[in-house]
Amino acid sequence: MRETLFNVLAPRITNARFLDLCAGSGAIGIEALSRGASFVTFVDQSRRMCGLIEANLDLCRVPEEQTQVVLNEALDFLKRSPKQAWDLAFFDPPYASDYLPALKLLGAEPRAFLSDEAALIAEHHHKMLLPDEIGALRRWRVLKQGDSALSFYEFN
Repeated sequence: MRETLFNVLAPRITNARFLDLCAGSGAIGIEALSRGASFVTFVDQSRRMCGLIEANLDLCRVPEEQTQVVLNEALDFLKRSPKQAWDLAFFDPPYASDYLPALKLLGAEPRAFLSDEAALIAEHHHKMLLPDEIGALRRWRVLKQGDSALSFYEFN
């Protein structure tokens, strides 16, 4: 699924500011850096996962000035973080999670989080139905692979 994601994002990744929301091990954000993203913010609610992200960044010798690792729950991070304009935002909470509160917040105030040409990508179970429109964001593509799906959103 990661390869599929980055094949779609390839034209947008160079020099992009990337948000890896519910980052887990940080693999998606690290892949974004390896493909030319200029900065990645990793957000995860687990202290253990944030430590793993830091260790993985060290192993990959990623300069500290290219990353930010934040220990926080996704919705709290979006509500409380200083507003930044990410070019790409990847949202991959556990499949059993309620995706809508975070997606609705992003869709209600997209310019507080996303640049004008930004894409928001949500990874979810292929049977989970996400809305085609969330506030000012419109889904323009869905890719399914195995049990997973990627929903791509951009400004309406």
